Amino acid sequence: MQIDKEIDTRGLNCPLPILKAKKALAELYSGQVLKVVSTDAGSMRDFQAFAKQTGNELLDQHTLNTDYIHVLRRR
Repeated sequence: MQIDKEIDTRGLNCPLPILKAKKALAELYSGQVLKVVSTDAGSMRDFQAFAKQTGNELLDQHTLNTDYIHVLRRR
């Protein structure tokens, strides 16, 4: 999967990972892909809700050690 932009929100708690993702998505074109790396366990459900509310597509979510990885496609 091609990632167009990646942001690191490790160490930040809700709502900062979502806010930074929203800003990063605004800088992308429709169809481009954003990867967000977070350490906030609540970010799993937060990004699911964010995708539903904004219409951006949540392509993938998984954990890697202590990191929570979220991959979104801009609407």
